Amino acid sequence: MISKEKLLLSLEKLRPFLQEDLGDIELVEIGDDGIVKVRFLGSCNNCPLSSMTLRAGIERALMREFPSIKRIEAVN
Repeated sequence: MISKEKLLLSLEKLRPFLQEDLGDIELVEIGDDGIVKVRFLGSCNNCPLSSMTLRAGIERALMREFPSIKRIEAVN
């Protein structure tokens, strides 16, 4: 089981990179199936590169720290 508090702390480490471009991210849900749902906020919500940011940045960093995560999904 993934600790919500630890996951939120990890997102806090990633948040400044998004905020540089006037964006942000919030945790929506941690599924029992290992799928974590997040929501992009601000300029990240409409950014055409948000899927690349999700896969190459956020998902990679979180999966490295939390091996039980199978996938990160953006819900907007």
